[in-house]
Amino acid sequence: MKKQTKGILAFAFLGGIMVTSGVVIAIPGLTPEDDNPELTITGTPADNFPDEDRPRFCGSGNAKSTDFVTEYSIPTECTNPLAIVTDYDGNVWFAQTNTGKLAKFDPNTETFTEYDNPTWPKNGRSMMWGIDYAPDGSVWFTDETFDSVWKFSTIDEKYDRLGYPSETDSLPQRLHIDGSQIIINDFTGNKLTFFDIGQSTGDVEYISLPSPVDNSVTADFTLDGDGNVWYTNWLFQQGGVLVKFDQNGYRNAVQESGKEFFAGEMFTEIYQLPVELLTPNGAVVSDDGKIWLADTTSSSFFSFDPISEEFTQYVTADPLLSTYGNQTGVIKTPISRPYWIDSDEQGRIIFNEQNANNISVFDPKSNSLVEYHVPSKNPFWGDCDPGTGLMVADCGLAQIFDFAVDGKKIWFTEWVENNIGVVDTSVQLPLEIQLESEIISLNPGISQNIDFVVLPNSNGETLGGSLILGTTHDFLNVELNPDNSQSFQLLSGTPQSINAKISASNDALPGEYKVLVGIQSSDIAISKYVTVTIE
Repeated sequence: MKKQTKGILAFAFLGGIMVTSGVVIAIPGLTPEDDNPELTITGTPADNFPDEDRPRFCGSGNAKSTDFVTEYSIPTECTNPLAIVTDYDGNVWFAQTNTGKLAKFDPNTETFTEYDNPTWPKNGRSMMWGIDYAPDGSVWFTDETFDSVWKFSTIDEKYDRLGYPSETDSLPQRLHIDGSQIIINDFTGNKLTFFDIGQSTGDVEYISLPSPVDNSVTADFTLDGDGNVWYTNWLFQQGGVLVKFDQNGYRNAVQESGKEFFAGEMFTEIYQLPVELLTPNGAVVSDDGKIWLADTTSSSFFSFDPISEEFTQYVTADPLLSTYGNQTGVIKTPISRPYWIDSDEQGRIIFNEQNANNISVFDPKSNSLVEYHVPSKNPFWGDCDPGTGLMVADCGLAQIFDFAVDGKKIWFTEWVENNIGVVDTSVQLPLEIQLESEIISLNPGISQNIDFVVLPNSNGETLGGSLILGTTHDFLNVELNPDNSQSFQLLSGTPQSINAKISASNDALPGEYKVLVGIQSSDIAISKYVTVTIE
């Protein structure tokens, strides 16, 4: 695949996402290009874009903040920050897709340092989806345009490039350091690659594991406590499989036989994904051994229990109107699009919602979901033009494409706003959701009350917003009782009861489902899941 074509493919996936949301966005390489676009030379990375595209890719304003989120503007214009990680000292490292540089942010001094990459081609651009920090003080990251894996030494501040091995089309994406090896998924090359970086000779050996579904993509991966690698293999909008690879068993067999061989069915187990799960990008293992997957073509994320081999679907709150604008009225069913997913030391599941501009935290122990809204938005990534040619204020997306968990803080990048930011999950939440019942049983064709209380915290503030009533399936419906309103105002110190009703249609399928109830304001959404069993 030619480099230009592969770059188009990477943007095509994003473009397809935005178009199916009802917002048609001009994507480089996909739309007719002006033969002579106006290009004002500024001496900055913005010169990689024609003048008309710079507002779309270079940012729309200054960094903003809320009670929970703090943003920081990158000093260099139009860097397009993407992959992000923290080191052992709390410094934040991120890759810049429009410069080929690695950059560091020191949270203590709130200063940026950008490290020139002398071997990066002039005007080169590349999506850099994967990054990790190694114990020797080096930062490794992927580069899809030039089929590269980069190593940056934070000690001598030098870059080394490793060519990504592939005999066919390749797109090295996510990257994880596991002991002396680096694991990378080849998104379009449909394989996992394991690099041995512990060789004293300086040579880097590798093995590649082809994925079981032909002509598909190999997405994110995660390691469980036994060293098994779990990853997804799927066809766009057609579904796929969850794969478990026993890498330790395979390596022991290789060592005993003295030669490498195709792992095949002997060391892999395959689980069919549920039909509702079409685009599982992110993957992570929680401390209880469950596998969690983020679905980028819906508002859902899923858990998989390896013991029972059952999937459970969870839904997020709907995106705020400000994220998609809907000035033309074409968006009928907005979705949040969970993208990547991770876990923290407390066992919480963390994911970014691309189309909701959120960083979200789910606690499996309390069945609670907190969605932190990122304030900066680029209006060129939403339906924000009412037909006048002028964008409405506070509308669009920052394109939050990666995040890194560091204790109780979650750092993230804003690809089209030229910012990085941090969510502080230690900040007290303004309210708490208390369910009257956490478990409800229903028969098809039957309705039942689903009531909860909203308890304000002690800071004395009044909070306004809207109610969250979310389900995962059309045969389940949640609606407010007539004496309640969809809009909501919580007075300081006054608990408020919410009365709703859940109904199962006559064609409801037996099973266990999660229903989301809570409150959403302009800065944060706080909810809990009710488990509904249809018998």
